[in-house]
Amino acid sequence: MPHILIVEDEAIIRSALRRLLERNQYDISEAGSVQEARERYSFASFDLIVSDLRLPGAPGTELIQLAEGTPVLIMTSYASLRSAVDSMKLGAVDYIAKPFDHDEMLQTIARILHDRQQPVVAPAREKAAATSASDSAGSDEYGDIGIIGRCQAMQDLYGKIRKVAPTDSNVLVLGESGTGKELVARALHNLSRRAKAPMISVNCAAIPETLIESELFGHEKGAFTGASASRAGLVEAADGGTLFLDEIGELPLEAQARLLRVLQEGEIRRVGSVQSHKVDVRLIAATHRDLKTLSKSGQFREDLYYRLHVIALKLPPLRERGADVLAIAETFLAHQRERQGLEQLHLSREARQAMLHYGWPGNVRELENAIERAAILSEGPEIKAELLGIDIEFDELDEDFDETALASGSGSNEPTEDLSLEDYFQHFVLEHQDHMTETELARKLGISRKCLWERRQRLGIPRRKTGTTTT
Repeated sequence: MPHILIVEDEAIIRSALRRLLERNQYDISEAGSVQEARERYSFASFDLIVSDLRLPGAPGTELIQLAEGTPVLIMTSYASLRSAVDSMKLGAVDYIAKPFDHDEMLQTIARILHDRQQPVVAPAREKAAATSASDSAGSDEYGDIGIIGRCQAMQDLYGKIRKVAPTDSNVLVLGESGTGKELVARALHNLSRRAKAPMISVNCAAIPETLIESELFGHEKGAFTGASASRAGLVEAADGGTLFLDEIGELPLEAQARLLRVLQEGEIRRVGSVQSHKVDVRLIAATHRDLKTLSKSGQFREDLYYRLHVIALKLPPLRERGADVLAIAETFLAHQRERQGLEQLHLSREARQAMLHYGWPGNVRELENAIERAAILSEGPEIKAELLGIDIEFDELDEDFDETALASGSGSNEPTEDLSLEDYFQHFVLEHQDHMTETELARKLGISRKCLWERRQRLGIPRRKTGTTTT
């Protein structure tokens, strides 16, 4: 039975995590600080150490050097992403954001313990990929997907990509504009047996309706005015590889009929030709529209919809990805530093907090533009929040964002049974709201004040009313 040490000063979290792991057949020891852990245990006797980043006295990262080779998993809040990345560079095996999901915690621990049991040293290429993934602050677990993101929704997506990629099944990628649907298509191609063949990307919305059939399927000489020579289409160009059709909901009905024949028969016929020939193409389509609704209204062929909808992968919007926004922003900022030769350029804590509060309706594309704009307009090494050009009330941001968390003073009110995330949230808020401000509550929980307010509303926890002073 694997032996795990939990180092966490919050009795509520420590107890809930202990019970969760014990229920899943782990042997658990615990401590409230690095000093207590040093005095009570020999770190070499553990298979894994799970530690909070911010602890009374020495931070959790001190355990990395003290652990004598035992892997250390760091728990941290979304507001402390940069510190989490630094802990990875110091040697932490991974980090997980609080408040964490039970399944996410169990999956992360199982993966770490499994990897530790592997006796084979990773090849240099794999080690380089792993290093790159860590340095990019949020790449997928193994670096083979090529998409930044550590939230649970993205981890689930990575797992589906790895399962689907080796097949030849058609894939429909769903998601709002700007979420990175082409990156998913690229990952599916790169992890498939077609990786050495071409991947042809086509934005169906960018091609005039009168030309799209010719562009996709090619044409013969004289097929229409201006067709002075025969020309192969993009479907033929993708033969043996992958065809990615972005915004497929904009494809005209006539072109849809031709595409359906490609999928059903594996054949293509150029515009103006009577001859058909075989093509071997894997189709990946993407859209932000509801194709099922479009098919019911006659704007999209129903038979084509069901041909495309063999496997559907949905990308979450950026506003639902938590701290991923900071990891992606840091990647874009690194690109701007390289382009502009500004090695010291960095985001202020107010800018990072503003990005966590903002809803990003334009998703990753909007974030990239915001970082580029801010980098160009910045007059010093620090990018201020107002330079991001996002619609947010900056005077509502927490003044102490990303600073050392205050001691909670929770005492020893340890719960008598395992707590769900919502139970823990409710218990913590009700216990501490009389002597902590909303800013302090949010910071200790590792969430923004906006998120704190939204959870209060969802769980029906009224905000503490400020008492009026009587004279």
